[in-house]
Amino acid sequence: MLETIASHLDAIAALAPTWGLVFVFVFMAVESSFVPFPSEVVMIPAGFLAARGELGLEGPVSAVVVAVAVGVAGSLAGAYVNYFVALWVGRPFLERHGKWFFLKPEALARACDVFNRYGAATTFVCRMVPAIRQLISIPAGIARMPLGSFTLFTALGAGVWTAILASVGFAIGRSTADITYLELCVKGKEAALAHLPTVVVAAVALCGVYVLVSRLVMKKGQIGRCF
Repeated sequence: MLETIASHLDAIAALAPTWGLVFVFVFMAVESSFVPFPSEVVMIPAGFLAARGELGLEGPVSAVVVAVAVGVAGSLAGAYVNYFVALWVGRPFLERHGKWFFLKPEALARACDVFNRYGAATTFVCRMVPAIRQLISIPAGIARMPLGSFTLFTALGAGVWTAILASVGFAIGRSTADITYLELCVKGKEAALAHLPTVVVAAVALCGVYVLVSRLVMKKGQIGRCF
């Protein structure tokens, strides 16, 4: 899929000065919903175009910051789709008809197991984990996780991930004279994944602190389980 989408990025990049941020929002919303779509072909080129001054905004740094913010907003929009659909229809419906949403029963079971085992903070950590990044919003909806907490954790996780991708694209854009968009996406994905374990470990540590504070100090009510 990466190669197929990257082959069309030249045409999309030509429209970036006018429609670039709209594309970032729409494609990140799609990536964060049921439809399988690689975020690497959205945020890495966005950072690259920002570095080249081709995103329709003045100043490369401000352009990449705005691109990340728009990417997070798009991720939230797509995550809300998963969250509210799961909340309204429930797990039995998704197990029977999930194929119409590109959702396999085993993928749903894995996401629910992770959520049940580790709690609401997984909506933060899993936003940075390939293969389950899009799915973790579904058990949150089934468990009726409070919308405020869901929004906060999802935005934080999506923010870290989009910032990593955009920063990689930005660095390549500042240091590389000529590169194809396929090479950009492949090189950028490899660089992002190389640093991902460190980021995930740090995220897990932060979640551990959150859980400790929640249980010992805040004494908040328990969120439902993904049944």
